[in-house]
Amino acid sequence: MKLQFKGTKFLVSVVFMYLVLFFINSEKAASALQKSSLVLLKLIPIFLAVIILTAVINYLLNPKQIVKYFGKKSGIMGWVYALLGGIISHGPMYAWYPMLQDMKSQGLRDGLIATFFYARAIKLPLLPLMIDYFGLIFTSVLSVYILVGAYLQGNLIEYLLSRKQKN
Repeated sequence: MKLQFKGTKFLVSVVFMYLVLFFINSEKAASALQKSSLVLLKLIPIFLAVIILTAVINYLLNPKQIVKYFGKKSGIMGWVYALLGGIISHGPMYAWYPMLQDMKSQGLRDGLIATFFYARAIKLPLLPLMIDYFGLIFTSVLSVYILVGAYLQGNLIEYLLSRKQKN
């Protein structure tokens, strides 16, 4: 088994750029490296918190238990849970891919996955700021449109996939 490191090309290119910058202007290169190090030191606690939180969630939430709420017989509550899950989920979208793939292999419906991803457009921590900028009515109407759109997208995905399976 070959060990593969993702991002190796990016890391090598950044190191190369620092070396080129060092030969062009060593003072700026040192300053840039110092600033990058400070940013990295500030991010390490956040990375650790995310890793620990993800591990706890993966330990406590078993995809087999969750899928019963998102399977073929989940009904309207499956849609509600997908919408709510999308709204309260945080972090980068790609971080959810492995868990959703695992849940899909256990029976999670494709339409609910689409609904979950679409509903992620509503960011709870940013709603107060959005209300401040655009007002309560605009924010409320837009949020309702996003939720309706998420539901419609999920239904459209399920309809198209059911047609594809029939052919």
